[in-house]
Amino acid sequence: MALTNRYKSAPGAGTLAALLLVLVFGSPWYADWAADNTDPDSAGGWFLRLLAWPAWRFDSSDSIQEIIAADLKAILLVVLTFVFLYLLPGSQLARARGTLSQFFAGWAAYVFAAALAALLTALIRTNPSLLGALQAAGDGAEYGLFTGWIIGIATLGGWRGRR
Repeated sequence: MALTNRYKSAPGAGTLAALLLVLVFGSPWYADWAADNTDPDSAGGWFLRLLAWPAWRFDSSDSIQEIIAADLKAILLVVLTFVFLYLLPGSQLARARGTLSQFFAGWAAYVFAAALAALLTALIRTNPSLLGALQAAGDGAEYGLFTGWIIGIATLGGWRGRR
């Protein structure tokens, strides 16, 4: 199992978890299912809909600019997750692998990555505005806050630095 391998890297494991989250829950099929079959007024329905936030699509009635922005948001989320996992010092400075600092560094990396991906892609959408970009960053941070614990768990026990 990849999560128990003592030679895994924390950025690699967290990025793989982020990629799986985006591929599975950001897919058009899951997003459509969540929109049609969940109650937005219940906690479970709200969370299932939140999981579909980095929705990517390849066929839509939206403009090509909107489709590219949505797809770029999903790609940037994965790439920025790797960047922030690599740059955040919490898991690097931990004395022992598997400490809470690795968990929180992974979680924080996902919050930052989601907020920054949303902020950057909001600026290339049709009719961009500063208010829209800030609201998109808030939505991204909300997504990262409530789903980032998955990335935090994936990074636990990961190897950082050189051997």
